[in-house]
Amino acid sequence: MIDYNSLSEKAKNIRRNVIKMIYSAGSGHPGGSLSCVDIITALYFGRMNIDPEEVKKIDRDRFVMSKGHSSPAIYAALHERGYLMEEEIEGFRKINSSLQGSPDMLRVSGIDMSTGSLGQGLSAGCGMALASKMDELNYNVYVLLGDGELQEGMVWEAAMFAKQYQLDNLMAIVDMNGLQIDGSTDEVMSLGSITQKFTSFGWYVIEIDGHDFDQIFGAFNIFDKVNSKPVLVIANTIKGKGVSFMEDECKWHSQKITDDDYKKAMEELR
Repeated sequence: MIDYNSLSEKAKNIRRNVIKMIYSAGSGHPGGSLSCVDIITALYFGRMNIDPEEVKKIDRDRFVMSKGHSSPAIYAALHERGYLMEEEIEGFRKINSSLQGSPDMLRVSGIDMSTGSLGQGLSAGCGMALASKMDELNYNVYVLLGDGELQEGMVWEAAMFAKQYQLDNLMAIVDMNGLQIDGSTDEVMSLGSITQKFTSFGWYVIEIDGHDFDQIFGAFNIFDKVNSKPVLVIANTIKGKGVSFMEDECKWHSQKITDDDYKKAMEELR
């Protein structure tokens, strides 16, 4: 049985480290990193078949952080899970550090795909999911996308591919916080009904509160029962979740955290 209280504590620790990393680096993307923490926490501490002692285990589940600019969230989760040391996350975005602004699978333990150029992660996830079936390894692949990222055309090519090859071991999760760097997704380039779009592409679509662990694990349970279709989870989230003055504020998509900001944020995350 999943202990949601324990997961909530882990999510708080991850959020604290997200703030620490971006503050120390003097740059980064706090808003979108904070909005996806609960999803990543659920994956890494209650769902995925992974082991920090066997990082390259061939039948491990794979995770692709397609919205690579939110790397602090995945780095903090990897640290919490035992993949990265404290001194490694302290080097975030610093010269000669392996923890770059976007994840690099060649330099960071536990990263399955280098990402950062938006729109490419789902295609990589499709390749991994197809390989799992071809090699009869039976692992699942989870891809986390930003909602603004869905404006990229390559996403829709991958969506067609996933249904064509019946990738029912593939779950794409959209961090639906409604904001991107230039404003709301509706203002910049309206996505319309994501449910209708992905359904028409042949996907099974689930909509949840992306901060509610019960709903997140409910989506995982549905995923286990879907056959012959990839699954999309629309996770409604709040940009900057957990830090009141960052919540639902577009400016915190990418912004330096000042000394005062840091003190206030860490006080709220005690």
